[in-house]
Amino acid sequence: MQQQAHIIAQRLLNLYRQAHVISGGWAVVNRALLAESNDAQVIAELSNLPTGNKLIAHINNLRSGKTPMDSIDNDLLPYGGMMVGLDVNVSISKTEIEQLKQLLISFEPTPEKLEQIRQLPFVKNFGSDWETDIKSALVDDAEALAKWDMVIRTNKAYQMWDSAKQLLSENLTERNRAQIQADMPEFETYLPMFGEQGQDMLKKLRTFMSSLQ
Repeated sequence: MQQQAHIIAQRLLNLYRQAHVISGGWAVVNRALLAESNDAQVIAELSNLPTGNKLIAHINNLRSGKTPMDSIDNDLLPYGGMMVGLDVNVSISKTEIEQLKQLLISFEPTPEKLEQIRQLPFVKNFGSDWETDIKSALVDDAEALAKWDMVIRTNKAYQMWDSAKQLLSENLTERNRAQIQADMPEFETYLPMFGEQGQDMLKKLRTFMSSLQ
């Protein structure tokens, strides 16, 4: 029964987060929230999910009549009212969130710190969507969210560094030149994060690209 309650709680949380893209909006979503949240175990499961307590407060407002059936209190809007359009299916506990936040406090843009976060079991469970899915779970904590954006930038920087090294190790071809040209805005954004080495890499890419023109 607990597993079923968890599944229902997760579904309700997804509805709550995606109300802005659901036909009928809050009028439709709110009916579903009330219909499936009668079980105390579902509420208990919600309380253990990120932003779950906000959803519980919203459900309570609906049941009391404080909030109309086609509306939601502004303070309880998902994503703080910023409808970012994330299509998420987050399954991460409060304990895991706290573990991540502790690592974020000391996070620095180094390979070791990045790998420490990427090796967390619940981060690995999200597969290729780990950046956006974890971000959606942190959306109510501005400080943690800012740190997570640093994690995303760091990961992207090392991806661009590896891409640059690969391109410079290959033979000069029109295909490589076209790829460098297409990726140059990102190279210019992220390679400077590596200081002089990044600037030197950027210079080599520009030389590499212009040598075929």
